[in-house]
Amino acid sequence: MSTAVLDSPVGSPETAPDALAGFTIGVTATRRREEFCALLERRGARVVRAPAIRLVPLAEDAELLAATRASLSAPIDDVVVTTGVGFRGWMAAAEGWGLSADLTAHLTDARLLTRGPKARGAVRAAGLNDHWTPSTESCEEVKQHLLAQDLRGRRIAVQLHGEPLTGFVAELREAGAEVIEVPVYRWLPYRDTSPLRRLISQAISGGVDAVAFTSAPAVLAMLNAARADGLEDALIAAFAGPVVAACVGPVTAGPLEARGVPTVLPDRARLGALARTLARHLPEHSVTRLVAGGHQLEIRGHAVAVDDELKPLPPAPMAVLKRLADKPGHVVARSELRTVLPGGASRDSAEHAVEMAITRLRRALGPSGIVETVVKRGYRLACDRGEVM
Repeated sequence: MSTAVLDSPVGSPETAPDALAGFTIGVTATRRREEFCALLERRGARVVRAPAIRLVPLAEDAELLAATRASLSAPIDDVVVTTGVGFRGWMAAAEGWGLSADLTAHLTDARLLTRGPKARGAVRAAGLNDHWTPSTESCEEVKQHLLAQDLRGRRIAVQLHGEPLTGFVAELREAGAEVIEVPVYRWLPYRDTSPLRRLISQAISGGVDAVAFTSAPAVLAMLNAARADGLEDALIAAFAGPVVAACVGPVTAGPLEARGVPTVLPDRARLGALARTLARHLPEHSVTRLVAGGHQLEIRGHAVAVDDELKPLPPAPMAVLKRLADKPGHVVARSELRTVLPGGASRDSAEHAVEMAITRLRRALGPSGIVETVVKRGYRLACDRGEVM
């Protein structure tokens, strides 16, 4: 398992409008989905939208009201604010119950520990003062910060971020603190799971080059959906192989890394940084460059650039081209090319499918002489070993 942390300054090649041209990226986000997709599409990516989760506010929830009243029953010493949207939701719910003034007064007298800049911004927007924010933007560092102090007798409110913080809360209680869990919202699977299930199939079949995740619950939702269809092992294998798992931060990457999946992260947990990271990583690591028939080829996810002119390819011709590019200059038998064609077919129909894929590939490439036929043996890319870039 490995994690690559990448980022780049604005104005670098990763911000170019064609940096992601020829690549297909799955996006599992729900919140700010269109904003993130636009960042990728402006760089030329083809985006597959497959929301994995939905946020369910709990303004009417009895648990949130009970947690709020518990927080108001006595002074609060510390408040852990894990997300900006969650904190704003808590304040809005308190206002609806007529408890806003009391909650604000209690929070004013408490130390507010914010997990990251978004949470800190929500606290400040409410006119409150934040006490401390970890550099890693992780709950683990917040927990260690608290455990380094004497917590005996302290009352700590912990705003949950869509799922229980079981270990976090248990360790604070073991250290002597009274902990009030504040469940502001919950993550649930997206109502229509068909886009996510299609994305899982595309990842397994090589139909996408990367999947971008912006929350750990979205990662878990995708893994759970794959498991329900008996495809979890195949999905993990795809992420461990050709499909890039790009995560907005280490918390999001956690469920994948626990399964041994290598992930790619920006150096800052921001959507813009994640888009730039993908625009740098995919061209560097998911492109095959070679010279064939005197023409420069750059093979990307669903397209090939021939002398810098991008030419989209359907799945079958692209599969054939990639297999030929695996052995540049060498003959690849028809029987081998049959194995890479999408879908299954009988021997006779597969022979015809290979011929059709080669015909469509040559037509799409444009210049003649790039793909050569070797009579009774198969096909080859017309390049010498020394021409591979």
